Amino acid sequence: MNTTTVTTPNFEVVSNHAFGDVLLNTSTNQKSLHATVAIQPGQVISKFHAGITQSYATYLTVQTGVDTHITLQPEFLQYINHSCEPNVFFDTTTLELVCLKPLQPGDELTFFYPSTEWDMSQPFVCNCQSKDCLQLINGASHLDQSTLNKYRLTDFIKQQADNKSAV
Repeated sequence: MNTTTVTTPNFEVVSNHAFGDVLLNTSTNQKSLHATVAIQPGQVISKFHAGITQSYATYLTVQTGVDTHITLQPEFLQYINHSCEPNVFFDTTTLELVCLKPLQPGDELTFFYPSTEWDMSQPFVCNCQSKDCLQLINGASHLDQSTLNKYRLTDFIKQQADNKSAV
């Protein structure tokens, strides 16, 4: 596999991985994961597994059940940031990171946090700059069904949404 390390002003490479580099934005001190290879929709980018399993959410966990939250392994996947127009998806049933949109070297990998989180431990105001930005990101439980229908969701979040709409 041919990889390309992408360097841009204000960014420095923190670590290299098979399909991407973790970059540090030296202006904001924020880290992000960027593709170093072209990746096509539907392609499995990486397998992952639970590092630690716990009963409560943190900003570094992914929810897999009502009281089950995991830290991601490999650990560098934690640098996949949120976007209201995600290009990757954490499938917590198959434990695979899946490409949703074509990625080119240099593109930042992003996922929709409410696709895995029912209630977030640290809600935040989004600045993804998407034309369809939801503004406040605080978990799938705070979104209506028509909004959720626009996204690929984990089996757990789909189940929670179905339970909510049945009430």
